[in-house]
Amino acid sequence: MSLSDQTHRERYSRHLVLPGFGPEGQQRLLQSRVAVVGAGGLGSPVLHYLAAAGVGRLTIIDFDTVQLSNLQRQVLFDESNIGQNKAKAAAHKISAINPVEVKAISEKLVSANALPFLQGHDLVIDCTDNFATRYLINDACTLLNMPCVYGSVFQYEGQVAVFNSNGSTTYRDLFPEPPKPGVVQNCETAGVLGVLTGIIGSLMASEAIKVLARLEQPLSNTLLIFDSRTNRIDLFPIPNRQARKQVTKLIDYDEYCGTKPPRDMKEVTVQELKHLMDTGADFQLIDVREPHEYDICNLKGELIPQGQVPFNVDKISRDKQVVIHCRSGGRSGTMVNWLEKNHGFTNLYNLKGGILAWADQIDPTVTKY
Repeated sequence: MSLSDQTHRERYSRHLVLPGFGPEGQQRLLQSRVAVVGAGGLGSPVLHYLAAAGVGRLTIIDFDTVQLSNLQRQVLFDESNIGQNKAKAAAHKISAINPVEVKAISEKLVSANALPFLQGHDLVIDCTDNFATRYLINDACTLLNMPCVYGSVFQYEGQVAVFNSNGSTTYRDLFPEPPKPGVVQNCETAGVLGVLTGIIGSLMASEAIKVLARLEQPLSNTLLIFDSRTNRIDLFPIPNRQARKQVTKLIDYDEYCGTKPPRDMKEVTVQELKHLMDTGADFQLIDVREPHEYDICNLKGELIPQGQVPFNVDKISRDKQVVIHCRSGGRSGTMVNWLEKNHGFTNLYNLKGGILAWADQIDPTVTKY
């Protein structure tokens, strides 16, 4: 792409007259290549603004599909996109905003494909929502010597930083170790203010443009925290722990973060659970979601939220089959693993796919969220 094209000069005219940006900054955007991992709440505004700004090539990596509950904050999508792959749906939407080059990768980013998927770009933007992928992106960018814009949201608060830019600090300098499984809730369980993802995503897009156009003062070595309840913004220095030195290869990040279920975990399908219910089998059904989730929909199981399980171990039977479930099977699998490891249970079964699988395969009247 080149600014010699009259259409480009007209489209980007507000950038061209901007002091400190001008034709040089815009040309750098047109020639830049950016990989955006995650096309959800943060990815939506990031992709929208980068496409509109004229980033020449965008690669979108997301294996997930659009759900109705996404539409509260994932503003690239509408009801017609429900069930579609997010990367492909997002690529279609942003191509209509500006005909930049867009590549959609509908695969999950893992250690085996991270380096080939990310190499060749000028910048990576981390719009993901889990610790395992954040550490993976950080380590891949460290090995590729590539800057990364990071953002996260939780309830009413968001964070933004720029990592690995001209030798700056990395995600591992900010968070040397991942939290223990279950300690930190995600948006699925704790909720998030929809508009907050737009605010944080816009800040991330701004930082990306500053890095690509070589503008001054990106958020290197600094963490920005925004509280939407008070509109307060705080900036904190990130200590340089020389964390990049410990990154020599990519590892199994689910295992590193403690989110990988054991291979021998016992599970039941939703069909098997229905059979247990229909035949009046003597078993215990435990729901480890949060109370507000239980109010949305439930299978009439005993509610013991994940964070309360360690304090209610005595309520879990050791004599009969116990089926533990959550929304999609992740939290319940973590608790089955934790209870087996720390309390010696041998009679626990994880409900594969959780209540979402029940809604899809058994009872479509159950509300999905």
